[in-house]
Amino acid sequence: MASDVGEEGGGERELKSRLGQTFSLTEMAEEAELCFPLLANTSCRRTPRPRSVVVGATLLLSVMSLLTVILNLLLIISICHFRRLQTTTNLLLLSLASSDFFVGFFMLSQIFLLDGCWLFGDLMCALLYLLDHMITSASIGSMVLISVERYVAVCDPLRYQVRVTKRRVGVSIVLCWSLSSVFNVACSLDTLQRPGNAISCVGECLVIVSPAAGLVDLFLSFVGPIFVIVVLNMRVFVVAAFQARAQRSRVAVATARPSHGPKSSELRAARTLGVVVAVFVACIMPYFCVVISGQDVTLNASSAAVIICLFYSNSCLNPLIYAIFYPWFRRSIKLVVTLRIVQPDSSRTDLL
Repeated sequence: MASDVGEEGGGERELKSRLGQTFSLTEMAEEAELCFPLLANTSCRRTPRPRSVVVGATLLLSVMSLLTVILNLLLIISICHFRRLQTTTNLLLLSLASSDFFVGFFMLSQIFLLDGCWLFGDLMCALLYLLDHMITSASIGSMVLISVERYVAVCDPLRYQVRVTKRRVGVSIVLCWSLSSVFNVACSLDTLQRPGNAISCVGECLVIVSPAAGLVDLFLSFVGPIFVIVVLNMRVFVVAAFQARAQRSRVAVATARPSHGPKSSELRAARTLGVVVAVFVACIMPYFCVVISGQDVTLNASSAAVIICLFYSNSCLNPLIYAIFYPWFRRSIKLVVTLRIVQPDSSRTDLL
């Protein structure tokens, strides 16, 4: 999901590594410890910083990672266990929660970059960024699928049951993850074959792909999906607002005519997922704006940290939004935490 720094669409991979490489003052770099003391001539230098910064950043990333993993795991268990929750909409939420679950583990990788030293080798660095961008792409693709599903449910309710089936949703999810995997592997193929070809010293974790691949990735991972998501959800909001006014209309109540519009439950789901989409765009927009502008090399330490944490925080906020707006999720959490799901026929419990 990146290309070389300075190219349009290019600093995406490098920006994430800068969380652990831009916290120090320039004049302090010469006095920093070496990442690998035995390799004095080729080793990178550790990034000196106040202990309070290290402790605060480690604590923040650890808490965010733990919450992201636990909350999304609860959502995954809920949808997989309770049959009544396995609707077409929730299957898409399951895909999104699965990607967010793995993002929680990638947050921990940033802790290892806090001192500017990567200790696990060039191949692990390349694999880390490959998996990170693969999961991120799948998450964005899942959000696009959710927007399409909500658009059909609200704007074309008469044909929803025909056009949106569990089989089609399952195929769409598989294609989303497969295409994300194939594309990111293709972009990282050279790096995987020659890990460490972009580093300037031992202990640096940096992945660079060609400018052309970076531009294609920028469009497929950000510009195109955001355009589709915004357009579809604007249409959904317009229709939902119109239907909400119609339902409150005294004329509609007095005439008691049968309604062929979306159900109130569909409208509530549209509003909830609208909040999810809005939070999603707000969290990833700063990150990709920096990527597009190519100004990641000028970011100071605090700005880089905020952008990275905001990018990752979306995966933690999604299940919190579901807990606020979806009563069935709150009920399922209680059943899962109290281990009542191990009881016979618990999967048939009606939580809707």
